[in-house]
Amino acid sequence: MAQSTFNICMDENLKHQFDSLCTEFGMNATTVFNMFARTVVRERKIPFEIQASSQETTRESGINAFLALREEARQNGIQDLSLEEINEEIRQTRYGEGE
Repeated sequence: MAQSTFNICMDENLKHQFDSLCTEFGMNATTVFNMFARTVVRERKIPFEIQASSQETTRESGINAFLALREEARQNGIQDLSLEEINEEIRQTRYGEGE
């Protein structure tokens, strides 16, 4: 079977830790990456779970963004807009009016 080179860039400290762990397993990094690639191809999926940040982190980020926008509105003197004024701002933005 023909061989091909595959270059991977990673943090130097991470590479050192990975190489050390591979040695503990009795393998080298090339063997481990080949095992990973074979598993991905055979199973047609990444062989471990990948997930986004926890919902709590997302909720916290959303609240912080809302609070920042509310503070910006206060600083710009627009925190007390009525519903009608808000809708008018939206309408003008949508239709490019009032620029």
